[in-house]
Amino acid sequence: MSLVQSLFLTVLACILLTGIALIGVNTQEEEEQEEQEQEPEPEQEEEQEEPDIQEEESIETWTGRACTCDCEGGSPSGIPTFAPITTVAPPPPSRYFLECMPECPYHQALGFESGAVTSDQISCSKQEQYIGWFSSWTPEKARLNSQGYGCAWLSKFQDTSQWLQIDLKEVGVISGILTQGRCDADEWITKYSVQYRTDENLNWVYYKDTTGNNRVFYGNADRSSMVQNFLRPPIVARYIRLLPLGWHTRIAIRMELLMCLNKCA
Repeated sequence: MSLVQSLFLTVLACILLTGIALIGVNTQEEEEQEEQEQEPEPEQEEEQEEPDIQEEESIETWTGRACTCDCEGGSPSGIPTFAPITTVAPPPPSRYFLECMPECPYHQALGFESGAVTSDQISCSKQEQYIGWFSSWTPEKARLNSQGYGCAWLSKFQDTSQWLQIDLKEVGVISGILTQGRCDADEWITKYSVQYRTDENLNWVYYKDTTGNNRVFYGNADRSSMVQNFLRPPIVARYIRLLPLGWHTRIAIRMELLMCLNKCA
């Protein structure tokens, strides 16, 4: 074999070896690229999990037997419909609002001031002892904006065991309470609690706040100003009691109850 032939065979062998090596490198790179394409990205997985978290947060939680307006277009007045609810919590986020929130957007006075509430519907603790001078300050005088002598209910006894009671004659939905002090003297209640029941044979139930404690309503600071307290959720009951917890000089009340109307804006 000549020298030229030997050199040619050597060069050819080198070219073949280089080609095989390049093919091997390309094959390995292709396999690594395929593995990377098949592996899921962590960020995409986290984004897919987010809707589940939001779904848990969207659970609507309310409590009690609450008044709802008739958003389906029913009768514009009368006793509202009711919504059974579950647990105590603030209203859900705005994007998860209920179709009808359990509140009363419209109110109507029961009739203390107008006289629609009759004397036999209003009573108080130890009423049989209201004789002599106190016979002019009996519970039926506890009417909003009443004027003149005997313009309010004055409790004969100044302690926290006293109460003023209203009988609606039938179960209704009470959505608010208005109070004033005595018209001709500086006497009024500064705070009170509320009890209710649907039947005279049942126990009295305290109106609670969102923490489960008896709610304390703040009353008046002078004899003539009217203080309004809304009940949210409203009370469904026949009998209502106001229990004075604090007062200025003497327990003295002029009042009105607000009833929930079944209307939609």
